[in-house]
Amino acid sequence: MREWIRKVRNGKDLNYEEMTEAALFLFDERTSEADIGGFLAALADKGETAYEVAALAEVTRSLALTPDVPPVAYTDNCGTGGDGSDSFNISTASAFVLSAAGVPVAKHGNRKISSKSGSSDVLEALGIRLEQSEEEMAEQLRREGIAFLYAPRFHPKMKRVGSVRQKLGRRTIFNLTGPLTNPVPLESQFTGISRKEFTMAYASVLRMQNRKRAVVVCGAGGMDEASLAGPNDFVLLDRGDLIPFTLDAEDVGLDAAPPSAIRGGDGRENAGMIWRVLKGVRGPHFDTVAFNAGIGLFAAGRARTAREGVDLAIDTLESGRAMEKLEAVTAFQQQYSKEAVAR
Repeated sequence: MREWIRKVRNGKDLNYEEMTEAALFLFDERTSEADIGGFLAALADKGETAYEVAALAEVTRSLALTPDVPPVAYTDNCGTGGDGSDSFNISTASAFVLSAAGVPVAKHGNRKISSKSGSSDVLEALGIRLEQSEEEMAEQLRREGIAFLYAPRFHPKMKRVGSVRQKLGRRTIFNLTGPLTNPVPLESQFTGISRKEFTMAYASVLRMQNRKRAVVVCGAGGMDEASLAGPNDFVLLDRGDLIPFTLDAEDVGLDAAPPSAIRGGDGRENAGMIWRVLKGVRGPHFDTVAFNAGIGLFAAGRARTAREGVDLAIDTLESGRAMEKLEAVTAFQQQYSKEAVAR
């Protein structure tokens, strides 16, 4: 590991094979925490490359527990986080819209790290149980077309690395690999990053991971979601081609709004915001979810254009289908628990 630390500290990028070897050292119990922290800090200081991110993501996913799920075209809309916007849980709300519109969703997520409420925190506040067996999760995917994969459960090897990251107290390459390590095979993906200059490179990582279609966004002000506050930079991956484009709220028929209009709180507060959006209450929260769910539908090939995706997302929310999806998931989990007790 120290060989790679020295190379990176000298400003040298690692190629895919070198980063693969370094990543295996990161997860090796014999590697000291000091070396793990030193390597992660050196990478962050140098600036990570697409090959470094792709190699670490591949090793991390190879060490994950792999659930036995129905073989369909799954999508995920998990972002990298860490944008400092303190927004409510936009991608979690959008996931219900995607599923209600007919796209199978395997949503990867975690508890709060840099925000007041991570996806897992708000899901529990909405009445959704995260500690599911693999059998229950697979059955939920089969019946309801949506499931939530609590990252620590599927990535037990991350525990020691996670402890080092907390002690470092700074952004590391693992902020970038989070959305890339879903243990469920994905056909499409919509994800966001807070680094505008890395948007194209991140899309190239998704291409290395053999996504058929994907969209990467860096929102206005460095948000890791599509924002109502100004121009958003996107890259579309479509059958190997990387196509940059820019959109703001007005381009897709929505009203502009400042970041303060969608500021979130703790899990309970954010659950209330999501509940009102799914009930069809219009406003900046609704429009933000419609924007992001619409891009997600476009990324998954459910809509031909971003505007068509946003229109479908609005219809899915206003018709009540998105709220019905939330209710169906909670009902499924309650019934499954009763049947498990009876067995």
